[in-house]
Amino acid sequence: MSVGILIITHSNIGSSLYDAVLSVIGTSPLPTRLLPVSLDCDPEKMIDKARQLIAQLDEGEGVLVLTDMYGSTPSNIACKLANGRVNVVAGINLPMLVRVMNYPDLDLQQLANKAVSGGHEGVIPCQHKQE
Repeated sequence: MSVGILIITHSNIGSSLYDAVLSVIGTSPLPTRLLPVSLDCDPEKMIDKARQLIAQLDEGEGVLVLTDMYGSTPSNIACKLANGRVNVVAGINLPMLVRVMNYPDLDLQQLANKAVSGGHEGVIPCQHKQE
């Protein structure tokens, strides 16, 4: 058994990030589902769909929900799912998702912590060097 991953983002952001991760690591070591959210969606229907996906993903270890911008519709949907078996982390980026996929044996809380650290550590200012 392992933690399931649900990615809830605006439109195709989640699928683009997930495709990029798969190109880096080959295959997903964790069961993963994507829920794209359109601008004209019905949030209540999306919450129902997300709950269905969580039920499919939860193999007994819980589900980590990764979402994009905090306070946006995808994030608001995700936050309504949080409970003892579902952890939510907003601000998904490629380093975060790579980090999560590299630690498939961690429990739900540890994996959520890795997601946050991967997201933070993956944001680095790149400075021009004078020659």
